[in-house]
Amino acid sequence: MRFTITVALILILYLAITAAAVYVLVLVIKALRKYIHSAPAREETKAIRSSLSEALREQRTRCGMTQEFVAEALGVSRQAVSKWENGTSDPSTANLIALSKLYGVSPEELLKAATDDEKQ
Repeated sequence: MRFTITVALILILYLAITAAAVYVLVLVIKALRKYIHSAPAREETKAIRSSLSEALREQRTRCGMTQEFVAEALGVSRQAVSKWENGTSDPSTANLIALSKLYGVSPEELLKAATDDEKQ
């Protein structure tokens, strides 16, 4: 009797592990399909990000500022400014507004430059 209970428990454990593995596999497949079908959106985001980074770099150099000066003026690290200008990351809305004030342009101008570059 004890043997059959042990076998039954092992069988239940095996089925639970198998069900969990199948569930995880289904989730991974769904995530991969979603990722594959989002390629156009990723490309568009990449183009906009690179355009914004170019606009930020152009405005900074136009004003004759260094990345370190911009970072100190905004209260962020120089690496953050570098990431914004390299397109690795985007500035937050608050930082974008602060950048536009620092450069003497409107936030719309920075974003417009980014979307204009993307269309070309």
